[in-house]
Amino acid sequence: MFTGIVREVGTVAAVEGGAEGVRLVIDAPSTASGAAVGDSIAINGCCLTVVAVEDGRFAFDAVPETLARSSLEALRAGTRVNLEPALRAGEPLGGHYVQGHVDGVGRVRSTGAEGVGKRVWFDAPQELMRYVVEKGSIAVDGVSLTVTEVDERGFSVSLIPETLERTTLGTVEPGTAVNLEVDMLAKYAVKT
Repeated sequence: MFTGIVREVGTVAAVEGGAEGVRLVIDAPSTASGAAVGDSIAINGCCLTVVAVEDGRFAFDAVPETLARSSLEALRAGTRVNLEPALRAGEPLGGHYVQGHVDGVGRVRSTGAEGVGKRVWFDAPQELMRYVVEKGSIAVDGVSLTVTEVDERGFSVSLIPETLERTTLGTVEPGTAVNLEVDMLAKYAVKT
């Protein structure tokens, strides 16, 4: 379980493997220093298990299912990624409940200045839009956000300077692929 509050932006050091699965090695001194083999870490919102830790880096294995359902297959050495260790009992819940189970991949439609922040529109898979509501929660690349507007193709969010500075969302451009996780409470409400 996660909160969608990014703790560190790491850098992909290596991607080894291919369509059968990859090993991701990520430079992240702060997060890696507190990680152990077997821990869950959300990488751009995708929950993966630490398989090795050494010298400020950790490694993760991503199987074909993970690669097919997320934007992780596009990662290359040098790519910056949002990182969040799993929520521990007693820690504050600062964002919203995030499972690290990517529901689909969206794309940045547009970005624009909005006061001191930025408004970003995302196109989302139609099967996810039934769970996206104005003022509801959504995780974009692992970042807990509030939906500001919804249209037939997707949704927008308003990003504050803190989010722009402390996550990878400050550098997204039209066409950028992002991992989306809709609010799990919305999924259960619709299912019921």
